[in-house]
Amino acid sequence: MMAIDSHQHFWKFNQERDSWMTPGIMENIRRDFLPDDLKPILDQLGIEGTIAVQADQSREETDFLLELASDYPWIKGVVGWVDFRSPDIREQLQEYRSDHKLVGFRHILQSEAVSLMADTDFLYGIDQLAGLNFTYDLLIYWHQLEAAIDFVAQFPDLPIVLDHVGKPDIKDGRILKWSKGMAQLAEMPNVYCKVSGMVTEAHWLYWQEEDFLPYFDQTFELFGVDRCMFGSDWPVCTLASTYEQWFSTVQTYMARFSDSEQKAFFNTNCHRFYGFDS
Repeated sequence: MMAIDSHQHFWKFNQERDSWMTPGIMENIRRDFLPDDLKPILDQLGIEGTIAVQADQSREETDFLLELASDYPWIKGVVGWVDFRSPDIREQLQEYRSDHKLVGFRHILQSEAVSLMADTDFLYGIDQLAGLNFTYDLLIYWHQLEAAIDFVAQFPDLPIVLDHVGKPDIKDGRILKWSKGMAQLAEMPNVYCKVSGMVTEAHWLYWQEEDFLPYFDQTFELFGVDRCMFGSDWPVCTLASTYEQWFSTVQTYMARFSDSEQKAFFNTNCHRFYGFDS
């Protein structure tokens, strides 16, 4: 079975633009990460392709990722960024329809006030996506889930995927409010979930595989195997683990599922959600 990584990033490090990568604690990702850095890892693990997701909120970022996807066929799709509050948002989205590698969009809501999820202009922009066959990646922290539920409910026809299982507080083991919000999101059949980005929500130095079990269990119980997909969040994940460690952790958990369920999780669901070419 060949896997697809539904969530990874590329960047050419820029100290001013990438100020979120704080010196010291994030020192090992304050450098360039490009396809030639990732491909040997994918080949070693039997991962046939990836979805490259925006990390900077600019159209330049979207175009940069699309250029990489054009040069490297194993980059199956790009989740880009566009200003959803722009007056000409529909025209901008229509421009991107001609590039089949652009499968969806994301806004970094985790860094915004929750009021943005109720902003009229923002909602109008998001509403344009489904009619143009795009998807939306929902990036929030666990404490933003309540606002996200109201937000998502307004777009029943838009394929939405929750990044990083909603970024629960794994380090301190707080699970109840996260679990309640996840249950409400999972009731919406258009919402999928990426099992990704979890190691950086745990203790970076001292996490153990058992730390993730309650969150794995809840996620798969609520969303089912058919609406979950594997993601690495490389290279951000390297703050707390290697790519290989995270992949092995997920594989160990998934061993309890049937071969067909594992294929759905590691491959088919990502294909179906993003609708990219084989």
